[in-house]
This record gives sequence, C-alpha cells and structure tokens, in this order.
Amino acid sequence: MKKGLIKATDAFERIVHWNLAISCLILCITGLGMMFHSFNFIGTLMGGLKSLKYVHNFTGLWFLVSLYFAIRMWWKEAGVFSMPEDLEWIKVAGGYLWHVDKVPEVGKYNPGQKMFFLAVAIFGSLMVVTGLIMWFPLLFPPGLVRLMYMLHALGFAVIFPFFFVHLYLGTIGSPGSLSAMTTGWVTRAWLKKQHGKWLKEMEEKGELVVFGEEEKGSTSHH
Repeated sequence: MKKGLIKATDAFERIVHWNLAISCLILCITGLGMMFHSFNFIGTLMGGLKSLKYVHNFTGLWFLVSLYFAIRMWWKEAGVFSMPEDLEWIKVAGGYLWHVDKVPEVGKYNPGQKMFFLAVAIFGSLMVVTGLIMWFPLLFPPGLVRLMYMLHALGFAVIFPFFFVHLYLGTIGSPGSLSAMTTGWVTRAWLKKQHGKWLKEMEEKGELVVFGEEEKGSTSHH
C-alpha cells in the first residue's frame, strides 16, 4: 500500500456494502428465474423452481439485515440532498456523460450515489415487505397478495437497472472508485476530484486518516 493514501471507508462499511450487493444480485438472478419462463433454466441449475424459491426467500432475509444496517449507517449522509451544490452537480451529470472542465464539489456522497442509495433504501424496503407477504399468502386476502406481486415487480424494475449503473460507475466508469469498497483507501487526487467538499471538511476537522501517518495517530492538515 502506497504512503499518502486516504481512508475513505472502514471495515464495517465495506462488509455491509458487499453483503447488500451480493444478496441483491442473488435476488435479481433468482427473481428472474421465477418471474420469466425463459429464465426458468436458473431454477433447473439449482435443482428446480422449489429450490430456487427457497434460495430467493432466504437470501431476502440476508438482504433485509444488510439493508437495515445500510440505512442506519448511511441515511444521514446519503439520504439527504445538499443544495445548491448537489443541484449544480446534477446539471452537469457529474461530468460522467460529457466533458466538464470543473465538476461542482460535493460531500462524501455525490447526488448519483444518493439517488442509488434512496432507490435501494425505498424500493428495497418495498421488496422486503411485499416479499414477506408473498411468502405467506394464506395469511392475507388474495387481492392484497396480487397487489404485492405487482409492487414486487415494480421494485425489481427500479433496482435492477440502478444496480448495473452503480456497478459500471463504481468500476470502469470512474477509475479509482473500486478501491474505496475493497481496501478502503483512495488517492488524494481521486478524492479531490470526486468528493472535494468532503476532503476539505475532513482536513478542517483534522479527521483525515492518511496511510503512513495513522500509526502515530496523526491526521493530515495540508
């Protein structure tokens, strides 16, 4: 690990992120296997549609726990938009869709990440509630259960594309981003470009953890 790298995430954040991501991906794949006849082969690979349903339902419980910790941990920073800087970032799409000489500075999470987080938090919660009712259909009126199937499909239609946009922007779409959720360390140049406002705030508070200096308990004050 290179000296001077800055700590962007702690171990718990990364554990929650990957648990949420993996459980969400398994739910999308197994859900496709049950929803569409052409994807029924996914069930065959898992020993039949009955086995597929078990995998889907119990992965849903894993997703529920991960979602609970994610909302509890990130809602304060990722669930609220900061105006006007977030609006300025949205106007230029963060520089992702066309060249922008200077992207407006944002905090720890940019508006794109906030939109993704809110989509997962709101529609993920919807998926959990509707999924639990669908799991025990005999306990509820048939009309309500039918409505749950429709809302469950709606949640999938929102989360599925968001998931892959997030995957692209967290890897090849924004070089340097992946390390924030693998090792937890990022370069100063990446942080200045992607989350300049947060970098300044951390420096002002003296809370920036820099690799090579943290052992002494010091922080960066450049």
